[in-house]
Amino acid sequence: MPIGIQDFEKLRRGGYLYVDKTAFVHELARLDRPYFLGRPRRFGKSLLLTTLKAYFLGKRELFEGLYIYGVEKEWQEYPVFHLEFVGEEYASFKHFEAALDDNLTRLEATWGKNEVENTFARRFKGLICRAYAKKGKRVVVLVDEYDKPLLESISNQKLNDGIRDALKGFYGVLKGMDASLRFVFLTGVTKFSKVSVFSDLNMLIDVSMDRKYAGVCGISEKELLANFQPEIHALAEDNELTDGEAFAQLKKYYDGYHFAKESEDMYNPFSVLNTFYKKEFAYYWFKTGTPTFLVKMLQNSGLMIPLLENDICVTASYATDYRADNADPTPLLYQSGYLTIKAYSRETDLYTLGFPNEEVKYGFLNELLPIYSGKTLNGSSLSVISMVQALKKGDVNGMMAMLQAFYASIPYDLPHKKQRNESYYHSLFYLIFSLMGQFVQAEVKSATGRADAVVKTSGAVYVFEFKMDDKATAKQALEQIDAKGYLIPYQADGRELVKIGAAFNRKKGLLTEWKSE
Repeated sequence: MPIGIQDFEKLRRGGYLYVDKTAFVHELARLDRPYFLGRPRRFGKSLLLTTLKAYFLGKRELFEGLYIYGVEKEWQEYPVFHLEFVGEEYASFKHFEAALDDNLTRLEATWGKNEVENTFARRFKGLICRAYAKKGKRVVVLVDEYDKPLLESISNQKLNDGIRDALKGFYGVLKGMDASLRFVFLTGVTKFSKVSVFSDLNMLIDVSMDRKYAGVCGISEKELLANFQPEIHALAEDNELTDGEAFAQLKKYYDGYHFAKESEDMYNPFSVLNTFYKKEFAYYWFKTGTPTFLVKMLQNSGLMIPLLENDICVTASYATDYRADNADPTPLLYQSGYLTIKAYSRETDLYTLGFPNEEVKYGFLNELLPIYSGKTLNGSSLSVISMVQALKKGDVNGMMAMLQAFYASIPYDLPHKKQRNESYYHSLFYLIFSLMGQFVQAEVKSATGRADAVVKTSGAVYVFEFKMDDKATAKQALEQIDAKGYLIPYQADGRELVKIGAAFNRKKGLLTEWKSE
């Protein structure tokens, strides 16, 4: 398994498994056009760039047995500029300048340096001109994670502005050098629009939501079944499952990404490879860490968390373009891979976004719970597990007492709690009951006319209704369950039906009473 191997040549020479993506490489490279591709972290962007690099360096032997080996007739060697911004920290402008200088110094060691080129942009332009003159071939420019310096500095407005202005001038060099450039390809997580490099690089073709390239990164179901049958069988045996059951688990955990309005499902490659290697289902992508900039943005956004359950509708441009003055985290959630396209309406030309799979949903909700409750991740998870265990035993009072204690222990000065608005408490209810879904089946609905939460154990179906009013009573909540018919969808279920009504005092921030029938 090529876990952590992002260099195509190393992967091919080392005998690692490779899912053939060279049909995409051939399609992209046949035209002299500049491209941008946005994909979440650890989705194979770096491997794609090094595959393009090997192709443009004319290393035909690396592609033997792959699609492009049989269709490409003219293998040529071009000067390739491979710029990388991953693996660096951008805590100051000096750090950014050092990273840019390292990239250019490495290229100057091959193509020479002119002392009169005293800015990054002039050095970059001079390198392109010299490489073209020396080689007699137009230059290929490949930029890996162009936006890493911008994302790392997103919470420092002054630093972010400085880096953005520097990158505008640096990449602006490419705009006037068509005659010297054979191919340009930038990758990143986020497309910084209007205020960034894309305002100067307006000739870039953004293929991030192009149906033709929806499968360029990641693993499709067809590719999974064609390349990983032995691994699926071994995974099944180790977990005492049938091959079909193991495949269903893979799909539930790691499938569900869509990068175009009409495209096949894509699996997260990092998680799939780790699952096959370790023979264990786990949240591998999430273990690599949620970006700090995203956590900070969520803390300040006031986002209604239940809307993340397939209830956010956006235009294509809103989903893909990030604007520095936009406090809504939705575009970054989509671009970072926490949300994906779940549906598309031709009538309205709107995309519905939601969680792609269980790994992302439960990993992300575990990340959010401490933000909304002030608890540590482990403490919050243990509280949820304890509540589930109580319900499995039929101990409603025990479960509700834990929920009451949970709310009472939330720090009074937590920014979200200070607001004491209904969206905060709805979001916290949603987080708690959704996280129960890791251990039992939980359906959280917050739309008018539906119960606040439904939890199913092997022996019972629990329907919850919370009244969030300082004068509300648990009896009123139970009456609403009856009046709205919340139990009706479960009457043919066969399990015991239990309705739980609870009253919540927003002023005090406390769960005050509950009744069950």
